[in-house]
Amino acid sequence: MSTLGRIPADALGNVPSVTDDDAPTETELLGSLAPFVASRHRSTIEVLLWVFRTGRQVEAWLADTLATEGFDTSEYTALTALWLEGEPHRLAAGEISDRLVQTTGGTTKTIRRLEERGLVRRVADPDDRRRALIELTTAGLDAARATLDLVLDAFDLDIGGLDAAERSELGGRVARLSGELDERLHRR
Repeated sequence: MSTLGRIPADALGNVPSVTDDDAPTETELLGSLAPFVASRHRSTIEVLLWVFRTGRQVEAWLADTLATEGFDTSEYTALTALWLEGEPHRLAAGEISDRLVQTTGGTTKTIRRLEERGLVRRVADPDDRRRALIELTTAGLDAARATLDLVLDAFDLDIGGLDAAERSELGGRVARLSGELDERLHRR
């Protein structure tokens, strides 16, 4: 059994990989789960499965896109978070961890790799000298800008079937879901 209760693990294991051209339709996937899910949970499992699958697809797509630049997804997200923070492009390690949705240990390793490449540095927090902040270097800022442009150009091509209105609607709905989950995770 999976952690989803009565759903056998092999029912979830049949979700195709991101490279499978014969991906099931929504109806086929949900139909195969129907015997295991109470009718009151059908819309919930629909959201959960498609968000989970899409999240894994985006993660794989992003990793593949970034490989040409020599970044992993955590490094890219940390650089982008620092850049988007605005001048002076600084965050505490815990804030980076929150943005990455990564453990503090994983974030420490990510920061260390970026430091070794000269893309970030540790600086004293001007408000609390006992604490260090992570700051983009000039090279890190250049890398963040160039990599974000690369990612956005590639994603724009790959979601070309969605027009501007559909992209806006989808972005808004995903942001709402993310906000709902974020709020609940921070209450725990």
